[in-house]
Amino acid sequence: MKNDLIKITAITPSLRIGDPAYNAKQMSMLAKEHGDAGLIVFPELGISGYTCADLFQSTLLLQECEKGLGMLAKELASLDATVVVGLPVRKGNKLYNCAAVISNGQVKGLVPKSNIPTYSEFYEGRWFASGKDIRSSMVRLLEQDIPFGTGLLFEDVDSTAILGIEICEDLWVPDKPSSHACLAGANIIANLSASDEIIGKQDFRRMMVCQQAAACYCAYVYVSSATNESSTDLVFSGHTVIAENGTQLADSIFPQDNAATSALVDLGKIACNRIRQSTFLDAPEGYQRIPVKMPACGGNEATCEELKQVLDNNDYYIARYPFVPADEEKRAIRCKQILQIQANGLATRVRHTGIKNLIVGISGGLDSTLALIVCNEARKIVPGIRIIGYTMPSRGNTTSLTYDNAIDLMKSLHVEAREVPIEKGVASHLEDIGHGGVYKGEGDTTYENAQARMRTYILMDVANMENGLVVGTGDLSELALGWCTYNGDHMSMYGVNASVPKTLVKYICETYAYTCGDNTLRKTLLSIVDTPISPELTPSKDGQIAQKTEEKIGKYDLNDFFLFYAVRYAFAPAKIISFAMRAYPELDKGFVKDALKRFYKRFFSQQFKRSCLPDGPKVGSVSLSPRGDWRMPSDATCALWLQDIENA
Repeated sequence: MKNDLIKITAITPSLRIGDPAYNAKQMSMLAKEHGDAGLIVFPELGISGYTCADLFQSTLLLQECEKGLGMLAKELASLDATVVVGLPVRKGNKLYNCAAVISNGQVKGLVPKSNIPTYSEFYEGRWFASGKDIRSSMVRLLEQDIPFGTGLLFEDVDSTAILGIEICEDLWVPDKPSSHACLAGANIIANLSASDEIIGKQDFRRMMVCQQAAACYCAYVYVSSATNESSTDLVFSGHTVIAENGTQLADSIFPQDNAATSALVDLGKIACNRIRQSTFLDAPEGYQRIPVKMPACGGNEATCEELKQVLDNNDYYIARYPFVPADEEKRAIRCKQILQIQANGLATRVRHTGIKNLIVGISGGLDSTLALIVCNEARKIVPGIRIIGYTMPSRGNTTSLTYDNAIDLMKSLHVEAREVPIEKGVASHLEDIGHGGVYKGEGDTTYENAQARMRTYILMDVANMENGLVVGTGDLSELALGWCTYNGDHMSMYGVNASVPKTLVKYICETYAYTCGDNTLRKTLLSIVDTPISPELTPSKDGQIAQKTEEKIGKYDLNDFFLFYAVRYAFAPAKIISFAMRAYPELDKGFVKDALKRFYKRFFSQQFKRSCLPDGPKVGSVSLSPRGDWRMPSDATCALWLQDIENA
């Protein structure tokens, strides 16, 4: 399969100000030590040193910088990587602060700094001219004509990496060169910087790098001068930040001498974000693409095992629960925010319709529990909301555990609780259609679905009787897998959980338990969280739940993992397998492949259920609403995806 993971390494070398030969040797040595990277970036004016001041006007220094660059190119000829270094370059009667891009033993291009700071402690305008208006020119250096200008991009067509350059101050201005470079196709931006350290500045840098990586849907590597540049009034920290699509991947500040900071960036995620974002504008004119070598980590093609090995070797973090923040504090905040979105969506529907009676079926399971919590939160927003909860047990199927939890939950939340046993109605209906009225064993979907439809039938009629709205309980994971009864539990008047995956439903309920301030409610909620997931549509066994959902459709955490990468980033199945093997090292490849096949078969075959979903609030980046994020033909074949799994 195509490998689109690129390793980026930013290095803060120990340099000598005004000693190009020494500095070039240092950078050559360090680049070779980190030759497994596809891109290596050094700080601003690294060959000369950033703080040379009026020494920049020395002809001798400029000549030695040119020699140092030539030596670097020659020394790195055997390196399978692109290396970016900084140096002063004279062109005509002006001096420019430049980034030199080295690949295949050649200087492929020189990009001048556009924005020259001459304020506060910065005085670059004394020595350097702005290259902003030079799009694509040539400069004579190392006895050859080298492309020169701000309109240069550096491309490896095999790995799809496209590098754009900006230098320090270029990030701090409103009209950033990287914005234009990314619109022209750059998916990686390297910023060679020399930013001195003052209180609060490091946090501001991190924020700017991450924001620009988010706005441009790119990988952004920022590397600043190390402490060796500290001189007179300024202290430099060697601050390095690598970000991707707004997420910080790596960060280092005040490192030891000759420190390297690395991260894998996923060009596939970047490409997916750009394709789906229709407001990502067309490419501006005036950019030249120059071929370079910037290979994917481990090779541009890789098997599942090889890609998994790359992930392991680079300690690439992949969350087992991509919808759920790992940090407990962040998770609590996320859960609170989701509840707020759900409750406000429901409150708006109530205000618009003028119907304040909310009808909810309560099973004692996770989904209906969350739906009831949402109704309770909406009641805080819209005074006068009346919640009517219905438990609809089926004798012999519903266990005392779930029944008691349903009753206790409604009581703790001060809900108007009603009970309608359904076994007689279901049996009568099944007799009427010639089924026989009793469970016929494994595969008797008529018996199972009759109960789900009976419950929805009751709720809908109650809504008519009470002038109410039926609040749906089904979640995102069930919709993805089609684990819902058509025109049964998949239907409502407003589905509050429609874009909340099962793994997150559990944590929202758990978080609510610990923050509600009611010990009785807390005990009930935690009991529900610990109850095996089941629709309880088949006879129980010795009073215990016999029908366990995850035994039929696989573990929800793994299915949610598949859902996230299949829908959010449109990964090919083979790549999902590699990521799953990294996130779930205890699972072998065969198990993951079988689980992924089952996921795709269900995902494709059950689209017809998603095509007629009721309204519901979008709460995250993955939604399957046919009116919003996901439009898919109900009769599409999954053969292509299954074949990719077979070949993996």
